[in-house]
Amino acid sequence: MFMFLFLVVALVVVVGAVVLAVVGGGESGALPEVPPEHLHDPLPLDRPVHRADVETLRFPLAVRGYRMADVDDALGRLGAELAERDARIADLESALAGARAARLASLEKPGEEDHR
Repeated sequence: MFMFLFLVVALVVVVGAVVLAVVGGGESGALPEVPPEHLHDPLPLDRPVHRADVETLRFPLAVRGYRMADVDDALGRLGAELAERDARIADLESALAGARAARLASLEKPGEEDHR
């Protein structure tokens, strides 16, 4: 009997707290609808991505972690930037190798003419 009375009192307290929270919810009444979180600091589109851009990049949380579309977009952009930089580095290295070969060839030619 005592346990039943305790449960009834606890139920009344919980129901009373819920009613007070709903009815006396403050001046504004019901809470406003919150828009879903989206990526607030996307990677810059007008310039190459710098290290600081990647370090400050934060993804909003979703129900099961991060929003896959935001992460996929960021990783795709970073992959494209890295591929572009790798291609540019390869072009510069081949141009440098060609310039070194031309310089070595120009240094060897005067030496050959002096020996004749």
